[in-house]
Amino acid sequence: MKKLYFLLPFIFFACKSSTSTLPEKEGSSKPIEVTYKVNETEISDFLKYLSSDEMEGRETGTKGIEKAAVFLEDFLKKNNIKPYFKTYRDTLTNFKSPAFNIVGVIEGTDPELKKEFVVLSAHYDHIGIEKKEQADKINNGANDDASGVTSVAAMGKYFSETKSNKRSILIVFFAGEEKGLLGSKSLVQKLKDQNFNLYTQLNIEMIGVPMKRDYLAYITGFDKSNMAAKINEYTGKNTIGFLPKEAEYQLFYRSDNYSFYDVFKKPCQSISTFDFENFDFYHHVSDEFKLMDILHITAFTQELLPAITKIATSPTQEITMNK
Repeated sequence: MKKLYFLLPFIFFACKSSTSTLPEKEGSSKPIEVTYKVNETEISDFLKYLSSDEMEGRETGTKGIEKAAVFLEDFLKKNNIKPYFKTYRDTLTNFKSPAFNIVGVIEGTDPELKKEFVVLSAHYDHIGIEKKEQADKINNGANDDASGVTSVAAMGKYFSETKSNKRSILIVFFAGEEKGLLGSKSLVQKLKDQNFNLYTQLNIEMIGVPMKRDYLAYITGFDKSNMAAKINEYTGKNTIGFLPKEAEYQLFYRSDNYSFYDVFKKPCQSISTFDFENFDFYHHVSDEFKLMDILHITAFTQELLPAITKIATSPTQEITMNK
């Protein structure tokens, strides 16, 4: 997550509200039953490697993030997810050193709906190595945002194997998020120039540990669209709730979803389980794999599968901006 300069002095004073959004009753559709099972071991192995010391904190423009890029390219290739551009690498136009988003595409199965795109994304960069001398100098970024990348990768594998998307799916791993949303700002301009037909974007941000609330996750910009209510309708569960701190700190504007919303003015939002009470190591060297709750990440991804499947298959665009 892009650095919250104004947030840190208040980080331990989060509100304990459990306000949530229940599934719609009138006119709601029956949740899709997904038999596919997200593999817990694969989640663990992927996250462990992406947040390992070998990646040296994945700072944009460094050798560490280059290793991460190769790892993500290999994952997409292994799972038969094709490059969206000529290669998986989308070069940032707004960063002085060579840096790349990693972008794959899963073509939709419907001849008309495949012209529309659902973007599933997370940022794979982090803040690198501490300059001051200390025992541990590597900011591994397990929660921020290797956890989100892991979940998006698993979603990509799901669609690649099941072919259950009538709309096309763009799988995006952003660089430069920690530098000011640079990767998403660069990519979105290229897509706009191509007349990219965006339906919606789900950006996954910091899902490494669960919340102690009566809903699984919260969404940024809760009142900007009906996405929260629709996801709950699609899962048949209390999956997405409203987190007052999200609104207070305007997190909608602080991750890669905002770059897409700013250009396309479509429902583009981030989903997170970092609630300012459940994780003390934001932008800290202790943000490491050993603190991640693999069962939670697996369950989070599994619970979202019916929702993203419905988003990718509904005959009309049901997720809309609120007026």
